Amino acid sequence: MRALLLAAGRGQRMSPLSDDCPKPLLEVGGKPLLVWQIERLRDAGIGELVINLGWRGEHIVQRLGDGAALGVRIVYSPEPPTAWETGGAVASALPLLRDAHDTPFAVLSADVYTDYDYARLHEAAVRIASDPGTSAHFVLTDNPPHHPRGDMALDATARVRRHGTLLNYGNIAVFRASLFEARPAHSAWKLFPWLYTEVEAGRVSGEHFRGCWHNVGTPQELAALDAALRGGGPAPDGA
Repeated sequence: MRALLLAAGRGQRMSPLSDDCPKPLLEVGGKPLLVWQIERLRDAGIGELVINLGWRGEHIVQRLGDGAALGVRIVYSPEPPTAWETGGAVASALPLLRDAHDTPFAVLSADVYTDYDYARLHEAAVRIASDPGTSAHFVLTDNPPHHPRGDMALDATARVRRHGTLLNYGNIAVFRASLFEARPAHSAWKLFPWLYTEVEAGRVSGEHFRGCWHNVGTPQELAALDAALRGGGPAPDGA
């Protein structure tokens, strides 16, 4: 199973820290956010990684290289500084994400901090591969303070729906490769609302993750999470 780590965004809310440093390389607890993600993927048996590059992407290549020092294999999917949004990023990286067996692949944000067990994504990939009626799997979280309204809900059969008790899309998903075959590469387009078509057709499974999850957006949030991790205490409420 392969994974795409989304690392091309500008991270403007993190300015001035992100002015000359890609947001995923900002550190908490002594490590870049991106390295936390890579190590947790590696420990879950997901060691073939694609990282898309945009804003200051050369710094990521200089820091990580081919991934050997971290026990993974990294290839890069370059984008222009303005980036191609999530949908365009996946479609553009598709040739790097597909393997000989067309195994479903994971897509996740490089700048999220979480203790989610990525080994669970293997189970999701097996379900997608064996069920023609399922095209994707989403990890949903409790709604963070900056997004209290939520995005999507789960029904009693663990299918993602547009209505119900809305949860936050956790920027962690598994996709069937064919979902992106006809989508435009090397151009900017958002994953949503396009992907809501699959949700409304009942083709997306999901889970509610209640553990630690932070979409760190500002220098203040970064400092709070860093202090908590260095102090050995619990991480602050999800941001």
